[in-house]
Amino acid sequence: MKVLISGASGFVGTALTAALRVEGHTVARLVRPGGTASEGDIPWNPAAAIIDTAAMQGVDAVVNLNGASIAALRWTRRRKQTLRASRIGPTRILVDSISQLHAKPRVFVSASATGYYGNRGDKVLTESNGPGAGFLSTLARDWEAEANCAELNGSRTVILRFGVILSAKSGALPKMLTPFRLGLGGRLGDGSQWLSWIALEDAVGAVLFAITNDHFKGPLNVVAPNPVRNSEFTRTLASIMHRPAAIPVPAFVLRLMLGQLADELLLASQRVRPERLLAEGYAFRHDKLESALRAILRKT
Repeated sequence: MKVLISGASGFVGTALTAALRVEGHTVARLVRPGGTASEGDIPWNPAAAIIDTAAMQGVDAVVNLNGASIAALRWTRRRKQTLRASRIGPTRILVDSISQLHAKPRVFVSASATGYYGNRGDKVLTESNGPGAGFLSTLARDWEAEANCAELNGSRTVILRFGVILSAKSGALPKMLTPFRLGLGGRLGDGSQWLSWIALEDAVGAVLFAITNDHFKGPLNVVAPNPVRNSEFTRTLASIMHRPAAIPVPAFVLRLMLGQLADELLLASQRVRPERLLAEGYAFRHDKLESALRAILRKT
């Protein structure tokens, strides 16, 4: 199978590229101006709506992982515009390019996030639940709407609603380790909010499952089957690191520091269940938080 990946230089894209090649698939990466291209990669410039459509001929699957980091900077008006533009624009270009191909890819797999569901308290959320409220929910809804246009072109379309991806090298976890190592770790707010997480190995496994499993179409919750409250996550990480977790960060402090980002990303509660992955028999490598963290931290 020949798989085209946008966002291949990100930590999920890098791991996915390696996993696909191990399984014998051919990977072509979309490379922006100034990026390092290898043989078989395809140039594109999403800011200028330029892509080498002819080079996309013969692709069996397209994986769309574009998007500026949600948590990297405070959500100013300009930052929100960047977050939207980095997702919706490139997705639209990819879908439009697919529509021009003589032979359409069999599957189009596009990233989204559990932020789609908004702050839902203790409610168990499956793929059948609708969007919530807030900036992240609106962003995910609009992003998914662009991706779903690929279905009109005849490509089976899967929307990956990623939870918090745990990795030793990138994402949220490495940023947490320093304060915990210094004994400064603690829950966020009252710690009651649910955290839906997934190990990077399983995030990649779920993408591979979506590409190769013709049953998948529509939204797919890419999370482990056992979400935890923030307080439990904090205790578990502290225990594994043999450090205390006695310094909570009050919600008002997070809001002063990060504004809306704090409410929607750090304090929001999303108790998400991977109903469709479980129904199709996906075998999680890491379904419990403690064993997942121990395996991940052995790599640091």
